[in-house]
Amino acid sequence: MKINPAVAMALSALSAGLLISCVKPADESKAPDSEGQEVAQDSAATPSVDDKNNSTEHIAAVDISAETEKTYLTHVAGDLVIPAYADAARQSELLHELAQKHCQSDAVSGDELQALRDQWLVLAQAWARAEMINFGPATASMSNLYINYYPDERRLVHSGVADLIAANPKLTAAQLADESAIVQGVPGLEEALYANDRLDAGQCAYVLSASDALSTRLQNIEKDWQKNATTLLAIDKTADSDQGLNQWFNSLLSLVETMKSNAIDQPLGLTGKAKGHVPAATAGQSRAIINAKLATLNEVLTDPVLTAILGSNNENNVADTLSTALADATTLLAQMPEDIATADKATQQELYDHLTTITRIIKRQLIPALGIRVGFNSTDGD
Repeated sequence: MKINPAVAMALSALSAGLLISCVKPADESKAPDSEGQEVAQDSAATPSVDDKNNSTEHIAAVDISAETEKTYLTHVAGDLVIPAYADAARQSELLHELAQKHCQSDAVSGDELQALRDQWLVLAQAWARAEMINFGPATASMSNLYINYYPDERRLVHSGVADLIAANPKLTAAQLADESAIVQGVPGLEEALYANDRLDAGQCAYVLSASDALSTRLQNIEKDWQKNATTLLAIDKTADSDQGLNQWFNSLLSLVETMKSNAIDQPLGLTGKAKGHVPAATAGQSRAIINAKLATLNEVLTDPVLTAILGSNNENNVADTLSTALADATTLLAQMPEDIATADKATQQELYDHLTTITRIIKRQLIPALGIRVGFNSTDGD
């Protein structure tokens, strides 16, 4: 199933809802926007604890020196970003090695198939954590779509992978690399591993090729970051601008907003007609994917280096408020079924509301406290 590259990229862009990241001018960030007016009206009607906690009133920006900013961004690159990509690459390698081990026979089923599925889930969670990095080589080259074609609102992966295997039962990694994003990466592997009770020779060849091609793609992204982290996070420009901080925190905000919209609201039909599906729907593991993202946000937003920066101006309550909101969402998620689509609507709505709270805290407390601005990639209507 070879698809014209231009058509494939157009489909990929439309399905993934690509966002253009662009920072607002400083004077515009100070002006009230429609979102602020909408929230103000809601607040006037039904004042709540969340409204009080998420107000930008009394949020004083921390005085961050160029040296402190440089130290923090260096920490982000070396201790958060590069390890995230390295882990995803390693988990793909492990899946490939496991496939090599088990795909020696004509068919794979039972415990061997379960072992492959278990490793796939570890890989899917590793990539879910890496998706906090919404800029740099993965998005600039659109490799992120080849790693995770989501949301797949038209269920193209399901038919695409089956058609590809049928057309080329001896698929190689090199051949797969020339195919469209629809049949590659984490979703493609999920389809092959979970849509069948056993893997035949053609399906095994696909799993071997897809895990190998994915490893190569992830390793290339990791190497690019190792080589160019200073430029990618503008670590060398801290004396002149807050570009690096803006990119990083708007990327984290984008993760929450995208998760809230694409993984919860739209597929569950909470605020409109249901569209698409929750992550890892075929595997029935949406909870694990969302939990991986929440765990990453908790690690990054309560990071001791960041907390120390916020605490330098007695703004520790911002970190505490974020930590509490993330813990509340994580606790609720742990009580939901593995497939959150099977949870009752009230619980689904509660999870959505928790993510709304986290979004507001980042926008109205954390970002103002850091003296930076919400970028145009912010699409949440919170």
